[in-house]
Amino acid sequence: MYCEKCDILFEENVRPVCGNKKVREPADDDPCFLVEKEMMWGDMLADVLKQNGIPFFYKRTLGAGLALRAGPMFERYIFFVPYAQLSKAKDIVEGMFSETQAE
Repeated sequence: MYCEKCDILFEENVRPVCGNKKVREPADDDPCFLVEKEMMWGDMLADVLKQNGIPFFYKRTLGAGLALRAGPMFERYIFFVPYAQLSKAKDIVEGMFSETQAE
């Protein structure tokens, strides 16, 4: 199921975190949560998604003003991709960030 409030997929009929009961099956163009990464890794992931033709957007967790004050090392990006591209994007994330990559 898909929650429009959270832009996330889940198994139940009610979103357990936000309690939204108006959930539905996802449409191909629905933005879906992919991953949250630190700024350095987020910049790299954005580049790889672009190279693979996967549309995405991200939200910054701190915002520009607080990131300038606290420093960029505390900034995190929350990535979203269209549902139709979610599987491919997850494979990319897994390939980039898995700790047990085969050599």
